[in-house]
Amino acid sequence: MKLALSSFGDPAAPPVIFAHGGGQTRHAWSGAAKTVAFEGYRSIALDLRGHGESDWAADGDYSLEAIARDLIKVGEHVARGGTRPHVVGASLGGLAAIVAAGMLSRDAFESVTLVDITPNMDAAGVTKVVGFMGAHVHEGFDSLEQAADVIATYLPHRPRPKDLEGLRKNLRQGEDGRWRWHWDPAFITGVMRRSGVAHTGDLEQAVRDIRVPLHLIRGRMSELVSEDSVAAFRSLAPQAHYTDVAGARHMVAGDRNDVFIEAVVSFLRTIREQTPV
Repeated sequence: MKLALSSFGDPAAPPVIFAHGGGQTRHAWSGAAKTVAFEGYRSIALDLRGHGESDWAADGDYSLEAIARDLIKVGEHVARGGTRPHVVGASLGGLAAIVAAGMLSRDAFESVTLVDITPNMDAAGVTKVVGFMGAHVHEGFDSLEQAADVIATYLPHRPRPKDLEGLRKNLRQGEDGRWRWHWDPAFITGVMRRSGVAHTGDLEQAVRDIRVPLHLIRGRMSELVSEDSVAAFRSLAPQAHYTDVAGARHMVAGDRNDVFIEAVVSFLRTIREQTPV
């Protein structure tokens, strides 16, 4: 399987892998990845399997384990210089990072940053996200304008963009002229159905077993991660750093990219300062 990625910064610099959430693409990280590269890292933003320009899974395997194995393989590829990568995972990418670092390969990463994701997510919030992703997945949209209207209804706190060209990164126009989301429709049902770690308890144990520096970034208005979820997470990983981003919902980087970037960079700086020369 081929995974599409964008790389920024010195190839010899310490690598940072950015793994997006379900339904997103690597372009969601463009601002953050470039800024982190400017801070002296090599940023690698990838399209997860079934998303963006990456291949769709021929066997329909979109389990957390499969995505986690992809992250580990990408990490092994970029760590050929001897430096383990840091990983920043949002939502689905964060769950995969938990499975990768807490279950499959505990020495795969230098650190793990989770963006608005914990094992005990709010069920109503998950239903809302999955419902949005599943809507129009087969019939698509008449135009970019119709797609923009649907997104504006889902994200009423964000201004509707006047220039819709950016939507072309998230939609594909078929031979019938209709626009459809970039992700594999099989992903919607496959991500948890085929996962052996679908239970909250499995993910909680994986968090306990993460042995590298851990950072949770939460959107204060998150639909998925409540204050109770944060408290439960911090009981699992009391050593973890925590950043609460005001004015942000579940898609933290999109809502408050400035604060998000500062939180990521500050955490990476702390690790660098504590690492023996």
